Amino acid sequence: MDHSTADEPTAAIVDFLRAIGLKVQYAELGDACFLPGIEIRDGALRVDRARLRWPGDLLHEAGHLAVLPAALRALQSGDLHGSEQAAHAGEAEATAWAYAACCALSLPADLLFHEGGYHGRGAALAMTFSLGVYPGLHGLMQAGMAHGVAEAKQLGAEPYPRMRRWLRE
Repeated sequence: MDHSTADEPTAAIVDFLRAIGLKVQYAELGDACFLPGIEIRDGALRVDRARLRWPGDLLHEAGHLAVLPAALRALQSGDLHGSEQAAHAGEAEATAWAYAACCALSLPADLLFHEGGYHGRGAALAMTFSLGVYPGLHGLMQAGMAHGVAEAKQLGAEPYPRMRRWLRE
């Protein structure tokens, strides 16, 4: 995806992330970023539009911040080393959160599960989620962020990929 086509989804993603309460700043970033054009500093996402290669990576990194308990969110910087020690705040939950955000934004799943991500398993993950198999959903449910189908039906609520709340308390 070239930068001209990346700008529109990037702007929509940034607006969404800010609206749910995550801090997002545009900044010029160097080459030392964990992902091209994205850095996490003091709990905020920093985005370099010129270096951002995959806008969907913003959703995934935001997912890592969103599934962390609120008290840990502001302490995160760099590649979030150690953040997976918090229960239900791992890679699977961040991916499930990012997929739900992608759905909420009506963005195509291949924006999130692109060819350059997920260690070459983006297409397989896109297929998995499209079939209604949601790795990470159980953790989102345990963290009080989403309802599974049975729970939602019992409560008269919307099931995942609709979220009960976007940020973990």
